[in-house]
Amino acid sequence: MNISFYDLSVWVLPLVLAITFHEAAHAFVADRLGDNTASQLGRVSFNPLRHIDPFGTVILPAMLLFAHSPFLFGYAKPVPVNFRKLNNPRFDMVWVALAGPATNILLALAAALAFHALPLMPASAAKWVADNLKNALIINAVLAVFNMMPIPPLDGGRVAVGLLPRPLAMPLARLEPFGMLILIGLLILLPLAGSQFGLNLDVISAILRTLTGYVIQAVLFLTGNT
Repeated sequence: MNISFYDLSVWVLPLVLAITFHEAAHAFVADRLGDNTASQLGRVSFNPLRHIDPFGTVILPAMLLFAHSPFLFGYAKPVPVNFRKLNNPRFDMVWVALAGPATNILLALAAALAFHALPLMPASAAKWVADNLKNALIINAVLAVFNMMPIPPLDGGRVAVGLLPRPLAMPLARLEPFGMLILIGLLILLPLAGSQFGLNLDVISAILRTLTGYVIQAVLFLTGNT
C-alpha cells in the first residue's frame, strides 16, 4: 500500500485534532461537574501529546489499515474520571461521556462550514486545505458514531449505564474490562471467521458505516453544502 507524504499530511492533522479535542472535552466537563482528577493531570489541554496513546492512536490503526480491516478504529489515552467525585455521579457520568462525541460533531460542523471559505484560499493551498477539511468531517463523524456504540468503556456504553435501570445497567457496566476484546471480536475476528466460510459477518461495520454516512449527510445539509 503506497502512502505518500501528502496522504499523511491531510489525514494526520485532522485525526490528531479530533482525538485531542475529544479527550480534552471529557476532562473539561468532568472538572466542571466536580471531578478535578483529569484536570490535575493536565488533561484539560489541547496539547496532543497529553492524549495520544502510542498503541491505540498510532500502532493499532496502522495495523488495521495494512491488514485491510473493514473498519478502522483506535483510541487515545483514557481520561481518568473518579465518578464518585462528580456532583451527581450517575447522571453526570452521562454528560462526561457525551462531551467527547458532541465535540466531534461540533468539529465536523466547523469543518463543513469552512468549505464555504475555500474560494478565498490561494489556489496553491486550496486543494490541501479542502482535503484536510473533508477528512476532518469524515474522521469526526466516524469518531462520534463509533464512540456511541453501547459497549463500555466506549462513551455510548457509559451513557447506557447511566440511563438504564439498575438491573440492566449493572451487568452492562461489568463488561467494561472486556470491552476492547468485544470490539475486536465484532469488528475484526467475526468478519474474518465469516470470510473463511463464505459468509458476510461484517454486520457491525456495515451499521457503523451507514450511520456515519447519515451523520455526514446531516452535517452537510445543516451547513448548506448540499
